[in-house]
Amino acid sequence: MCLIDEHPRAYILFIETTLEPKQGCWRQETSRKGIIMNVARSFNNWRKYRQTVTELGRMSSRELQDLGINRADIHSVARQSVAR
Repeated sequence: MCLIDEHPRAYILFIETTLEPKQGCWRQETSRKGIIMNVARSFNNWRKYRQTVTELGRMSSRELQDLGINRADIHSVARQSVAR
C-alpha cells in the first residue's frame, strides 16, 4: 500500500500534487507551486490567528462576556476562526 492510500486527507489538504498511476499505486510528485502555496496558506492562517488573538485580547472582560467568550478561551476561538 502506498502512502497516499494510508493518509489521503493529509496529502489533499497540505500538498498540491500531481498524481500519476504507477503499478496500481499513485505516485506523488510535489510541485514547487504546491509547496509555495502551502507555505503562503500557513502564513496567512498564522496571521489570521494572531490578529484574532490580538483583537480579542484588547477587549474588556465585559465585552468578551457579551460575545459569550471567556478570556481563557481566546486561543481556542482563534484556532477555530482559522479552521473555517
